[in-house]
Amino acid sequence: RVLPGRALIAPGGRHMLLRRDGANYHVDVFDGPLVNRHRPSVDVLFRSVARHAGANALGIIMTGMGDDGAAGLLEMRKAGARTVAQDEDSCVVYGMPKEAVKRGGVEKSVPLKAIDREILQQLGVR
Repeated sequence: RVLPGRALIAPGGRHMLLRRDGANYHVDVFDGPLVNRHRPSVDVLFRSVARHAGANALGIIMTGMGDDGAAGLLEMRKAGARTVAQDEDSCVVYGMPKEAVKRGGVEKSVPLKAIDREILQQLGVR
């Protein structure tokens, strides 16, 4: 079950999906084919977040190679979620955030050191 203060990380070699059960969100971990050459794939997670959480979600994409997550983040944004990317200057590799920005999935880009403040601001926590 997704709970405040709990971080859930997909294990290597398995995808992670969000699902809703009434007023609660749950995460399922499963085997599946590679997506964008990855397992776990950020797109798999983000697409499930768009489908089940929509405007109740905040998506953040950070430094990384390739384009995994860009399509899913765009789906999240179209579903009403708030979306943030790590800015180019603070990325080790500006691949994933760059592709998400290019596709229109990012509302705001911020430096790595400001992501924590951005999360709190987006969630209305001061």
